[in-house]
Amino acid sequence: MRLNRRDFLLGTAGTLAALAGPQALHAQTKKDTLIIGTRSAATSADPHYANTQPNIDYASHIFEKLVERDEHSKPTNGGLAQSWTLVSDTVWEFKLRPNVHWHDGKPFTAEDVEFTLKRVPALTGTPGGFASYINAISKIEIVDPLTIRLHTSAPYANLPRGVGTIYIVSKHAGADAKSEDYNTGRAAIGTGPYRYEYFKQNEEAGFVRNDSYWGKKASWQAVRLRTLANDSTRIAALLAGDIDMADQIPTSDIAHLKTASKVTVDQIDGMRSIFLFPNVSRDTGMQFIKAMDGTSLPHNPLLDLRVRQALSLSIDRKLLVDRLMSGGAAANGQWIPAGAYSYNPAIPVPAVNIQEAKRLLAEAGYPKGFRITLHSPNDRYPNDARVAQAIGQMWTRAGLAVDVAVMPYAVFAPRARKQEFAIHLIGWGNSAGDASTGLMNVVGTYNTETGWGVANEGRYSNPKLDAMTAKALATMDDKSREQQFKDAVKVAVDDLAILPLYQVNPVWAVRKGLQHNPRADERTSAKDMSA
Repeated sequence: MRLNRRDFLLGTAGTLAALAGPQALHAQTKKDTLIIGTRSAATSADPHYANTQPNIDYASHIFEKLVERDEHSKPTNGGLAQSWTLVSDTVWEFKLRPNVHWHDGKPFTAEDVEFTLKRVPALTGTPGGFASYINAISKIEIVDPLTIRLHTSAPYANLPRGVGTIYIVSKHAGADAKSEDYNTGRAAIGTGPYRYEYFKQNEEAGFVRNDSYWGKKASWQAVRLRTLANDSTRIAALLAGDIDMADQIPTSDIAHLKTASKVTVDQIDGMRSIFLFPNVSRDTGMQFIKAMDGTSLPHNPLLDLRVRQALSLSIDRKLLVDRLMSGGAAANGQWIPAGAYSYNPAIPVPAVNIQEAKRLLAEAGYPKGFRITLHSPNDRYPNDARVAQAIGQMWTRAGLAVDVAVMPYAVFAPRARKQEFAIHLIGWGNSAGDASTGLMNVVGTYNTETGWGVANEGRYSNPKLDAMTAKALATMDDKSREQQFKDAVKVAVDDLAILPLYQVNPVWAVRKGLQHNPRADERTSAKDMSA
């Protein structure tokens, strides 16, 4: 929804009440306190609990990774590892940064890295999502306190990118800790620029500056991550001066905010892909696909490639981007953005062809269509609910009867993971900056032993594709590996394991006078801001 100036002014009064009144205003009057308004909240202070953007944003203040990434998602040595070297095809050696201490003063060593890399795949009872990045590690060898070697059973070229997704936690604080111990702060001891102050699940988190930080001193004495899920409330709070930054700005409000005298707007070409996930986990028992008369169908239509093709051909991706995203996205036929490593230029944005969609549906045995429900979150991605509604309308042109059901992400996510929906809208952040994470986690066959398929909510499985991905990951030559990734992406796209829609170009609005370094991985963190 587009807000005019009057809407903003009217919204401000409600915002002040929502921000807990005097307490919020008192915090904002302190020049050494930064308040960030976020659309989505972290579900845990445990950095390994769930591989979701809000959790990653939270953890970035307290914890650090071995391998950091720059604003364009390329690996850098700005993390806890000063360097990494391929000793042999199956051994990577990491030299750790000296003179790094945990927030309680104890030294950071290779034992902490070993503990972390063993903790991630062993963590149970949480959504997780990080194990696939490091499942190639077969042995961990501590050479000395600041040198660690990671052995793999086969060559694994992406290991530095993989460990670059994992926040390192302390062995002494986390040895017997559960996720709740991170929420309470007992185990939330990191090496990062800020220390744990408090964590209110789904509401707010507080940090205080780590004055003993090994790197550049943080700009603020205190930081608040405050969840303001309503877009109007979040923007009004920024314009009123109650927060210093707002993330996930609706694309319809970008132009207006650019004219605001006390606000600057930051945007970058992003890594996140938005797509539809068809449920191919089973042939029967599909609650949200029915015959036109509402009776059950004998088979799941989505198992038929022709049906998935018909759904894709009915979607006008350019229209979605132009009309709903207002420059905040780029239409795409794959999950890798143009210019990134392993992007395949031979894969075009799918064309719209309603007649061909109808022909394919008829050929698949559905000349009169069928009823289908498209599910979507309504508070996770920019314009997510509006995009879902538009797609539903597009599908009706192909002869389908479409219901669109939207709900808060907190309700949506666990249901999607259980394969309750027939087809749903979802996003993937491409945290490694190439096609590999999508090939393993999104379209790779679900396997609890390897950690693959952790985000494969449609339970697509293609052994040929899995083999191609594994071969590419074992190829040490960058050029050859990139071509193999491109080939694997084409197989997944041709088979419509997912229906790619567009890449999100994330947008933030920041109080004038503050410097913000926008990142393609969408990280919203005080680490990327300075006074």
